Amino acid sequence: MPDVFADLVGQDEAVVELRRAAAAAAAVLRAGAPALVAAGPASGAEPGTDDAATGALDPSAGMTHAWIFTGPPGSGRSVAARAFAAALQCVHGTGCGECPGCRTTMGGTHADVRLVVPEGLSIGVNEMRALVLRAASTPSGGRWQVVVIEDADRLTEAAGNALLKAVEEPPPRTVFLLCAPSTHPDDISVTIRSRCRVVPLRQPPAAAVAEVLVRRDGIAPDVAQWAAAAAQGHVGRARRLARDPEARKRREAVLAVPRRLTGVGAAFDAASALIEAAEAEAEASVAEADTSERAALETALGAGGTGRGAAGAIRGAAGQLKELEKRQKSRATRAQRDALDRALVDLAGFYRDALTMALRAPVAPVHTDTATLAGAGAQKWDAEGSLRRLEAVLACRAAIEANVKPRIAVEAMMLALWKG
Repeated sequence: MPDVFADLVGQDEAVVELRRAAAAAAAVLRAGAPALVAAGPASGAEPGTDDAATGALDPSAGMTHAWIFTGPPGSGRSVAARAFAAALQCVHGTGCGECPGCRTTMGGTHADVRLVVPEGLSIGVNEMRALVLRAASTPSGGRWQVVVIEDADRLTEAAGNALLKAVEEPPPRTVFLLCAPSTHPDDISVTIRSRCRVVPLRQPPAAAVAEVLVRRDGIAPDVAQWAAAAAQGHVGRARRLARDPEARKRREAVLAVPRRLTGVGAAFDAASALIEAAEAEAEASVAEADTSERAALETALGAGGTGRGAAGAIRGAAGQLKELEKRQKSRATRAQRDALDRALVDLAGFYRDALTMALRAPVAPVHTDTATLAGAGAQKWDAEGSLRRLEAVLACRAAIEANVKPRIAVEAMMLALWKG
């Protein structure tokens, strides 16, 4: 097994910083230091110092108790956080990938690593309070309690306040790893940001994504190169495109949209098709989990039982079933928006290609298989028209993120694309 940072694509600077921090954390344990140095701009801790690596003077100088991983979608925020969590649990302090600490953390089974992966639209305060309470316990393995919160930008205000209290007064052996698109106040509160060390990640180059698809997933080099370019540096999307025929069909349907926009009626038809495709994809992705969750809850509540009081018990469980349905509805909404966003990213890539061709920019197209169509669009619309269409797609993404009804946002986008 390669070391835990092997799948963090194109992030050499971040890997160097995280390795040094893991070494500093190991030095803290060897020195028996009671707590970590606080993070933030005023801490003055440089993660690359000799003191951090050796434990001399202040063994915690390269390590802190709270981190934020930022970067665009597909940059590997959650991959970096999980790899760092594994390095903290590594018996060698390096993230070797071979020891039990590394293996169980990367496998999601380590007793001292809590992974928060929001399935719905937000992370609520009750979930965060329970998490903070558990994180305050002493590590069972003698190293660190690590809390990894993916999509920390989905924290509600109350949940953020609950987390802030824990970050302000952290237990001595607890480390918080947050993942967010940026440190903008819309993504993470200013007060939480001020108490964390930020690890900025960048969009990995297509060549690096293609290399990891070939090495790790055994994908043919030509397919890997096409998928990496089409996914615009998003490792997960590139893997889906390379391996899933259905994902490729959905992409082809999205890239056919510009040809379909021949009038007002066609624009509304295209909007309906895009929304319905996203709904179908989302329903298929959550159906199995919804069924198994409901069956497990009904069994736990006594469904199918024949003993005395079984019928009364299931009748009294209506509140729990309603709460489950509420969570599942939120998860389905999130899945639909994620599917729609993937389609919008593909569409934005098409108009980006048209824009670069209109400007005669010396850059490779995102979608090589629709380059001819994009070239025809560039001649018809010129640079200004291509830019307006690209902006319409980006405005649609922003509107959906701001909780505008997806159908309204997509219909407005389609009309803007048709009118130019």
